[in-house]
Amino acid sequence: MGANSGAAGVIIRDATAADKAQWHGLWTQYLAYYKVDLTPDVTDYTWARLMDPASPMKARLAVLPDRIAGFAIHHQHCSSWVSGDDCYLEDLFVDPAARNQGIGRALIEDLQTLARGRGWHRLYWHTDAKNSGARALYDSFVLSDGHIRYRLTL
Repeated sequence: MGANSGAAGVIIRDATAADKAQWHGLWTQYLAYYKVDLTPDVTDYTWARLMDPASPMKARLAVLPDRIAGFAIHHQHCSSWVSGDDCYLEDLFVDPAARNQGIGRALIEDLQTLARGRGWHRLYWHTDAKNSGARALYDSFVLSDGHIRYRLTL
């Protein structure tokens, strides 16, 4: 499934096996932004799940004529709050060299369209409170609902 976006020259589409190297380069930048150092086996496992047709984890890519410029990793999951499924946008990243061109917005709008088309009920995400650039984009879709995330590492 491919889609033209509002960002000039950008196509949004599913990730394919041929995208691994470019995705990995963006993933490395994304992890560096959050100051996270994952072992290669975790990154390899993430990619394998993105490529596994049975996995609920998928990636949509923003593709410019000469390169992949961003990704949106998301999960479909059931919910106890609706009669159906939700979509969690876990990771959204746009190459800093391609920012301010509407690519982040195009990735979110693409997920909205995809989720509606599949009958999912809600699309949600979270971000670091200090990430003012991302928050400005996210606030243009919907204001924070005031929920605070708690994470217990097991």
